[in-house]
Amino acid sequence: MDGLRLERRDAVGLGDIRAQLLDVYAEIYADRLGEEFHSVARFDERLGWNTEVPGFAAAVGYLDDTPVGYAYGCTLQPDTRWWSGLRTPVPEEATAETGTRTFALSELMVVEKIRGTGAAKLIHDELLRGRPEDRVTLLVERDHPKVRALYEAWGYEWFGEVLPFSDAPLYDAMMLRLSP
Repeated sequence: MDGLRLERRDAVGLGDIRAQLLDVYAEIYADRLGEEFHSVARFDERLGWNTEVPGFAAAVGYLDDTPVGYAYGCTLQPDTRWWSGLRTPVPEEATAETGTRTFALSELMVVEKIRGTGAAKLIHDELLRGRPEDRVTLLVERDHPKVRALYEAWGYEWFGEVLPFSDAPLYDAMMLRLSP
């Protein structure tokens, strides 16, 4: 996408743009902010949890100096709760985390005016560039089959059904193997 500038951030580097990222979230989820799970406060809480986990990274896309999309995640640790809401039976070793095996892509979002331009894929790829983990996992809401299809086009495969929090929507967990 012409004019899109990508910038990588760690947890410390996210602090000075956090308010702007919350604004992007509020714009994208404007029609769902009344739901407790999708409120800005709950999102900010989840973002905070992520920044405290080893391996946290973010990629932010800017047009001019305004953030228009971003992705972030962290490396799943051995004591992660990421898989605790998994409803699909899988072999135990499939969810055993070592602290180096799996990068959890927690959020990927772009504002409406740049959807369909390839910006989301650019932000996604920037976030994952050079990651040392073997695989990436993400959750996509069951009610968003077009988003799931997009991730499948990028190489993700369905892994299982997840309810990460009691008040969360139902998600499909997806997995992507990273090249060595």
